[in-house]
Amino acid sequence: MSKPLMAKATAVWLVDNSTLSFVQIADFCGMHELEVQGIADGDVATGVKGFDPVANNQLDPVEIDRAQADPLYRMKLKFNASAVGEEVRRGPRYTPLSKRQDRPAAIYWLVKFHPELSDGAIGKLVGTTKPTIQSIRSRTHWNISGIQPIDPVALGLCKQSELDAAVQVAARKKAAEGTVMSDDERRKLVSTEQSLGMEPEPKMPTGLEVFGEEEKDDVPAGDFSDAESFFNLPQGGHDDDEDEEEDKGRRR
Repeated sequence: MSKPLMAKATAVWLVDNSTLSFVQIADFCGMHELEVQGIADGDVATGVKGFDPVANNQLDPVEIDRAQADPLYRMKLKFNASAVGEEVRRGPRYTPLSKRQDRPAAIYWLVKFHPELSDGAIGKLVGTTKPTIQSIRSRTHWNISGIQPIDPVALGLCKQSELDAAVQVAARKKAAEGTVMSDDERRKLVSTEQSLGMEPEPKMPTGLEVFGEEEKDDVPAGDFSDAESFFNLPQGGHDDDEDEEEDKGRRR
């Protein structure tokens, strides 16, 4: 069912200018009954000016009269022929001004840890544009050196359920395309409990592990028999004796 424009302001006007029940107003404006009750008590929508749906051609006055006479009657919006077939405009998620400066950090985190996500999926999660995502992917963003990757869920830009759903959709799309995913990408698609229960991956042997045993066999521990060849210098005692005898012969 379509809802009126400025639903909360419309509810304020109906509370002030009619005897409709909270349930009827809530049903017409797409709100919760307790929220309408809060408007009546002055706890909700404080300072909001009422929006007259009758004067703005959204509600027929006959509908209000019928609803006031019958508590079970549900009011309907006035038919607008020009709105027939009009689709709801879909755009990027709205991001509050206080959190817009955190979007580059969230994009960097998604690009780094979930490369399987498309630019469109990232734009829907964070509420950004494709040029911004491309600039961070290609590291041409004006502040790329000062951006630190931060989880968008921790920043409050999206919900964990939304992120998980987007990752699962990207995984199914890759599987349908026949793209082979790496082990790291598979681990990102499972929960933390499942990831902790996995067997450790085999590691590449290091140089010490490959050649360490052979080196120990070639040179037994404690064998320093070949050390003299490194530290002993050529003996020059014989040449010194001949020089002394020649000096004595000259003195005589």
